[in-house]
Amino acid sequence: MQGLADGIQSAIEYIEENITEELDISDIAARAYVSAFHFQRIFSVLCGISVGEYVRNRRLTLAAQELSATDIKVIDAAVKYGYDSADSFTRAFTRFHGLSPSAAREKGARLKSFAPLRIKLSLEGGTMLEYTIVEKAAFTVMGRSRSFNAETSYTEIPKFWQEHMASGEREKVCGMYGVCLDGDGKNFEYLIADNYIPQKEVPAGYVTKTIPAGTWAIFPCKGDLPRTLQDVNTMIWSEWLPNCKEYKLAGNYNIEAYFPPDESGVTYSEIWVPIEKL
Repeated sequence: MQGLADGIQSAIEYIEENITEELDISDIAARAYVSAFHFQRIFSVLCGISVGEYVRNRRLTLAAQELSATDIKVIDAAVKYGYDSADSFTRAFTRFHGLSPSAAREKGARLKSFAPLRIKLSLEGGTMLEYTIVEKAAFTVMGRSRSFNAETSYTEIPKFWQEHMASGEREKVCGMYGVCLDGDGKNFEYLIADNYIPQKEVPAGYVTKTIPAGTWAIFPCKGDLPRTLQDVNTMIWSEWLPNCKEYKLAGNYNIEAYFPPDESGVTYSEIWVPIEKL
């Protein structure tokens, strides 16, 4: 458990040491010994905000401290803390602090402060999380693909599903899977997909993706969506993974599998996380 906490803390320290430099999510994630794809999800669950939000909040905190204590120009502060122009910096600064950069210089100005995070994982017994370890052969899915930003995906992906289900596209893909595939660290590809049937033609605008053979941790989710899925997802990254001594994350992808309701009408789904032996 402490290994994950140490890794995330090392990543945070790297951010702090390079806060005025151009930060790459892959370099940050490397300090935690996980991929950028997995790091962003783990960070968001453990810290309550995205990596991008954390960096912005810290930069705007430090910018305010410097503006109030020195004679640095607003444009120079904007450039130092990662903004392309004084206007974009002023808009972000005002949203965060509730006053403009110029007003921050005034004596008695009330500024907000976002302190560096310190990660400390603790055991909180009593929570039961079911899972099974399964070996799966490689398989291919076919579906609609769209790119999502890691910071906005939790709100945008449900919209993608709503759009798909409300359209005639559901006849082409009913939505057996939601497949996340790593992109460039900041963005990832998401498919609403079914199992690929080779004898059938792939409709225009649809793609196929082959998921490699490997070991999966499969977590059942019973109850209304998306609440149950989100609750289990949080427990995976905040409780199961930090306490797992036999496996580590593998592969820059994960899958949500959806099934018809059972006889009593209870909704059932699963989260599949690729793993490998330590």
